[in-house]
Amino acid sequence: MNEMDSSDTPGTTVTLPTTHSSWSRRDFIKGVIASGVSVSGMSYFGAGCTTPLPAQTGGVERLLSLTVNGQVRRVDVLPGETLAMTLRYKLGLTGTKLGCDRAECGACTVLIDDVNHYSCSTLTHRVRDREITTVEGLESPDGTLHPVQQAFIDELGPQCGFCTPGQVMSAVALLRANPNPTRQEAREAMSGNLCRCGAYDHYLNGVMRAASEA
Repeated sequence: MNEMDSSDTPGTTVTLPTTHSSWSRRDFIKGVIASGVSVSGMSYFGAGCTTPLPAQTGGVERLLSLTVNGQVRRVDVLPGETLAMTLRYKLGLTGTKLGCDRAECGACTVLIDDVNHYSCSTLTHRVRDREITTVEGLESPDGTLHPVQQAFIDELGPQCGFCTPGQVMSAVALLRANPNPTRQEAREAMSGNLCRCGAYDHYLNGVMRAASEA
């Protein structure tokens, strides 16, 4: 409250109310935002202060033994982890590519018991007792390329090269199941692998070349 002497009436004191206009609309909005952050943060930070629940019994085993390229590898695998993620980021086998990550492009193709599969849509826990082959496992110990790999090089199949490992694995699976396919059979077998560079005929020629030279 402010006190002011009146010149008209000597000895009289007039008391005026004092108003506070320091709060603007901007300050009000800032206050609302700050309070919202504080409330939402309580659940985040508070969760770390609560007593953890005891581990559930009967859960999915995480430490698995996988047979990859003829070797048994021990690896920690999450329940919903895909084989592509395990191969690339747990085992360091980056020849298996991640393209669409929804079983459409074929860049992640690997062999499971000699049958080609999209590893991006295969759970690792489903293949613990299976034989897994990636593109790294095709090369012979002395460094000689697989006939399909060499044929693709000879026929100028790889352009950017991103889809090439998947193309190789599908071709290998085909020739193991059908060593002497017709061109149409090879075309159908390779149809699950996309090539953004459009080198389909080069890859197809490579498949036929590998079949004839086997």
